[in-house]
Amino acid sequence: MILGVGTDLVHLPTFRDQLEEPGSSFVAGTFTPSELETANARPSGDPVPHLAARFAAKEAFIKAWSASRPGGGEETILAPEAVNFREIEVLSDAAGRPTLALTGAIAAAVGRRRCRAHVSLSHDGPFATATVILEGENR
Repeated sequence: MILGVGTDLVHLPTFRDQLEEPGSSFVAGTFTPSELETANARPSGDPVPHLAARFAAKEAFIKAWSASRPGGGEETILAPEAVNFREIEVLSDAAGRPTLALTGAIAAAVGRRRCRAHVSLSHDGPFATATVILEGENR
């Protein structure tokens, strides 16, 4: 059963500016070392579209989780300002498909719900987008 759906769209020029802002902790607070390493190894030589799609996936996950919790409870809403974005890691499986690896408090909350996240990423022109679907039992 689908428990929640989230989608997010990132404007690449604005995101690039955010990544390049001097003294900002955005990159270190948002991406894991693995995500940064993979982005910097892209054949295009431009990590920004790759990172923007992953940021969109993290935001989309938060939206899907919040949508899956309409009845209340301690984990009802994940406010972006209260989330450790590094606990939502976007990896690629052996076939290159994106997957979510959850850790920390987020993994604990999702584990209690016994749900599974499906993620799709894309980027084209000045935009990157992601959609996350949470699947599980409605309890």
